[in-house]
Amino acid sequence: MPKIAVINISEESRQLALDLEFDLQARPIKRADVSKNWDKFDAFIFIGAMGICVRTIAPLVKDKHEDPAVVCVDSLGVHAVSVLSGHVGGANDLTRRVAAILGAEPVITTLSDNAGLWALDTLEERFDWPIASEDDMNACIFAFVNRKPTALFMEVRDEGTDYLEKTLPNHVTIINDLSEADPMKYRLLIMVTPYSHDYPFGLLTLHFVPMVGTIGFGLAHHPKDYEFIYDQMDEALARWGILPCACRYCTIDVKADEPFVELLRERDCENVEFFTAEQLAAVEVPNPSDTVAKHVGTPSVCEAAAILGSNHGKLIVPKIKGKNFTVALAIDHQYLRDQHGHIEIVGAGPGDPDLVSVRGRKMLERADLILYAGSLVPRELTLCAKPGAVVRSSAGMNLEEQCALMKEFYDKGRFIVRLHTGDPCIFGAIQEQMAFFDQHGMHYHITPGISSFLAAAAELRSQFTIPERTQTIILTRGEGRTPMPEKEQLHLLARSQSTMCIFLSAAIVDDVQRELLMEYPEDTPVAACYHLTWPDQRIYRGVLKDLAKIVHDNNLTLTTMLVVGEAIDNRKGLSELYNKHFTHLYRQGEK
Repeated sequence: MPKIAVINISEESRQLALDLEFDLQARPIKRADVSKNWDKFDAFIFIGAMGICVRTIAPLVKDKHEDPAVVCVDSLGVHAVSVLSGHVGGANDLTRRVAAILGAEPVITTLSDNAGLWALDTLEERFDWPIASEDDMNACIFAFVNRKPTALFMEVRDEGTDYLEKTLPNHVTIINDLSEADPMKYRLLIMVTPYSHDYPFGLLTLHFVPMVGTIGFGLAHHPKDYEFIYDQMDEALARWGILPCACRYCTIDVKADEPFVELLRERDCENVEFFTAEQLAAVEVPNPSDTVAKHVGTPSVCEAAAILGSNHGKLIVPKIKGKNFTVALAIDHQYLRDQHGHIEIVGAGPGDPDLVSVRGRKMLERADLILYAGSLVPRELTLCAKPGAVVRSSAGMNLEEQCALMKEFYDKGRFIVRLHTGDPCIFGAIQEQMAFFDQHGMHYHITPGISSFLAAAAELRSQFTIPERTQTIILTRGEGRTPMPEKEQLHLLARSQSTMCIFLSAAIVDDVQRELLMEYPEDTPVAACYHLTWPDQRIYRGVLKDLAKIVHDNNLTLTTMLVVGEAIDNRKGLSELYNKHFTHLYRQGEK
């Protein structure tokens, strides 16, 4: 959390200052105290005339890499102006945030912002990309913002490279090999890679190092030279062409109290993960050791820890033996741009294309293949696909055909999105697919989605948990062709009289109603929700004794959510969250 100071010049803008102090957790200081606090805050917000702001900070300004961010807001809150340290210090971003809080107009004069170009000097901090090259940053920025031909070389894929690809300016060309970085064609080369390379002669070069590596390490018993092991590890990896790029360190749990682990934390390597000997022993590694197994109960520490810590990623550097340590490095498959593909199982949400998650939307925009459940997922969700992407419905395909298509793209190194309705974990069909992926060693990940039961609560304008009445939500289905476990029969679940959301059961609604009436009162509120959030959404309210009639009379189908419980439309229970005695909800300065 950045430390922000607010300097209010006049009494008429006092409320503006209070709003900023509250929303930004900022501290008010006097104008006369700015000088002695210049190095103690990350940002200063002046509220008043620009001239006063400039005269106050002018004697203090040193360098854009050291100076705090400075923003000036006029006393009426009409404009918020980025004054100092726009990119590196974060004044441009703070200006936008201040403007949003006050309803002001942000004023930013930085060329790259106004031209829609990348702010090269902010990528290091924004994406946690340390810079390895030695060329002058200002020279690189000058060439870039003046639209000199630029080559972009990327050997990994992460949030930052996704951003660069999505916002690629027309003077930037993506190259697949450094041999393409011809000084006769380009003035600037931007590299995003954890690997060391010889830079092409005659080109300005800006080399970002993405923190995508997972280092697994083993240690001798209480080594005396632990202070030097950190640097020795980096030197050992450098001989393999790997720059310092670790996002986490992993080892066996018996080393958790070693001084070296504390040293890692002191050097900002806070993400240290520990595994048991049993966990490590279950990992297949290229260089097992009987000696290690004899002493710690697993044939591998560093390689197995690197693989486990990288989500069973690719071992880039196998075990290196140093003095009193071993080290290995792996990279999660999701970061690699190699011959293998990646499958992202995405929850599409209940139907409205706007209700897919931001991450899910990014995955869809990036996919080479979108395989969507056509009978349940609206095709509109796939309209954001990039040019050239293959978009297929799985409605007429069996499991074998679906898996074969995904594997075909996977083996070509493509990015695949398997798009499922709602959230994939609730009555989804992903278990069989994941078994196939596991069997063939295919890398995959799940992006959660909004379930239709959440959409039901929203469309019913109901809170499904009511204080002192019901604090439990049951997600289940009736017993149709697929048997229910004996202990999960509806009438048994109904004993709690919780809010119950029943999936996939409109076709057997008579049986559902009969079982529910065994425990719920017949006047319990119910709702039958058809195609939630779709354009043809329909919702029917009533009471439990009429549930079957509601479903039959309106010809509702399997895409209907049945909701039962007194929480529907209940406004009687009030949460203590809104009790006036909970003063922490009140704004600073309000009574």
